[in-house]
Formats: sequence, C-alpha cells, structure tokens
Amino acid sequence: MQTIATPDAPKAIGPYSQGIVSNGFLFTAGQIALDPATMEVVAGGITEQTERVMQNLQNVLVAAGLSFAHVVKTTVFLQDMGEFAAMNEVYARHFGSHRPARSTVAVGGLPRGVRVEIELIAAR
Repeated sequence: MQTIATPDAPKAIGPYSQGIVSNGFLFTAGQIALDPATMEVVAGGITEQTERVMQNLQNVLVAAGLSFAHVVKTTVFLQDMGEFAAMNEVYARHFGSHRPARSTVAVGGLPRGVRVEIELIAAR
C-alpha cells in the first residue's frame, strides 16, 4: 500500500489518510469543503462547497498521478437531498463526459456542518 498525501488538499483531521493506493486502485478519504490553506469551511452554499470538494479530490488524484478520467466510483453524502441538482451541476462539470458509477445518500450530519462530502475510487 502507498499513502497519498498532498498539501493541496486538507490535512487529515483524524486517524486516516487523504488517499491509499492498493492493488492498482486509489481510495480517497471523504473530502469536505475545507480550504487546505486555512482548514476552514469555505463560505457559501452547496455550489461553493461542492466546488471546493471537487478541487480537493482533484488535488488528491493529481498527487497520485491520476485525474477524474481515472475515477471508477464515487459516493456522495448530502445533508439535504433537495440540494442534489446544484451539487450535480458542479460534479458533472468536473467529470465532463466521463461517467463513473455513483451512489448518493442523504445523511443526518457531516463533519463541521458541511452540506456535502464526496469520496472516490480511481483505477491507476
């Protein structure tokens, strides 16, 4: 196993890694809308938060030598399923024509009170 760590994504705020490469796959920790420079939640709503989450994920992918084109599966955790369309618009823009498998679930709460958390698996 190889640990992936980059200063361009939020530092782990617990006993976990930003990403782990194992058996040809990258598994990321869930990313929330933390600005890696300040470790504070970005201002704004679901659109701004999803943008920051996608930027954080992209930076972990880049640190592993990958891109969104390598992603095979994502899991999206939403505080409010009523915000799905706004999240999906940002998500789709980052993936372009690539369409990985995805699960989206509504949750009772997320760290730091954020609106969205996303994790992914990418083929190396």
